[in-house]
Amino acid sequence: MDPTAPRLAIVGGGQLARMSAAPATALGIHLRVLATAPDESAAQAIPDVVLGRHDDIDALLRVTDGCQVVTFDHEHVPPQHLEQLEAAGVAVRPGPSALFHAQDKVHMRQALSDLGAPCPRWRVAESLADVEGLAEETGWPVVLKTSRGGYDGRGVWVVADADEADAVLAQPLGAGARWLAEERIDFVQELSAQVARSPSGQAVAYPVVRTVQRDGICAEVVAPAPGLAAERAAAAQELALRLAGSLGVTGMLAVELFDDGDSLFVNELAMRPHNSGHWTIEGARTSQFENHLRAVLDLPLGDPRPVAPYAVMVNILGGDVGDLHGAYRHVLARDPGLKVHLYGKEVRPGRKVGHVTVVGDDLDDLLARGRHAADYFSGAIDE
Repeated sequence: MDPTAPRLAIVGGGQLARMSAAPATALGIHLRVLATAPDESAAQAIPDVVLGRHDDIDALLRVTDGCQVVTFDHEHVPPQHLEQLEAAGVAVRPGPSALFHAQDKVHMRQALSDLGAPCPRWRVAESLADVEGLAEETGWPVVLKTSRGGYDGRGVWVVADADEADAVLAQPLGAGARWLAEERIDFVQELSAQVARSPSGQAVAYPVVRTVQRDGICAEVVAPAPGLAAERAAAAQELALRLAGSLGVTGMLAVELFDDGDSLFVNELAMRPHNSGHWTIEGARTSQFENHLRAVLDLPLGDPRPVAPYAVMVNILGGDVGDLHGAYRHVLARDPGLKVHLYGKEVRPGRKVGHVTVVGDDLDDLLARGRHAADYFSGAIDE
């Protein structure tokens, strides 16, 4: 191994860490991953693996031993552990104060409101009366969220009235979590604005994309968002860049947005590579994964511009077919221009087990091709 190579630890052994392996190899960066099992997604692709949990400080100290920088493929590391890593001399990127905005939705909403970012109306719900008070302002339905721990639609409920709200509030909360009540935005589309930012302050913005969610899980992404006016796309990029700087983000930041046809509202933040940016592997001059590596190591950032008029990414969700590789002969022969990424995960219904990407200039054709391939992998179609 090259003794001069940068050494970077990644906490979390999921597909985001796995997809970081290829650009790290190209750049000569040595990756070490903290995984919970030797067959976890990233552990299959990154040779240097430390087994342990993200909430075990001893495991975190082991994975960062000899590494200059640590980054993450999820936001769930306890903030006090991140502070201990910093005290041990490890550069934590994004840092604890920035990452906490993505860990706690109440903290995020307060910070966004303080910065004047456009948000749905919200309040902390300590009782049913708080939810009813918000509903008096916004009308029903209202969105209830747990402030910590939710993802892919988990920890989120849309409640139609006080009785439904009361039933949700009766559920137990995890440690440190609170209930967050938010206005339900009647959006026409969901968007994502991604930027990369380095410790030295350099930043780049990717095209704003349209995301489609089904059952709380991202199903497909179109880059750039079709029909989005140039000035509104620029406003979303400027917002994401401003938030990255104001919150002290290092690495990738995804700002998920609701578009109601007149205004944009911030829904969520993710301070890592994000599902809405998987299209960049084939569709941009520099992928989100390469730019995340460059950013956290404070290297000059790469060109985020697209390589074609459109890129379509469709997630492969687990279905009735366990042998995903058995689909290759049909899918790849039918569409040689298709790019397939499988995550090495056991197939379970509704689980993200891979994605497909197509790039070109005919959006309807790209959508049809991407959806066909994903449906074939899941077993929804057989021809």
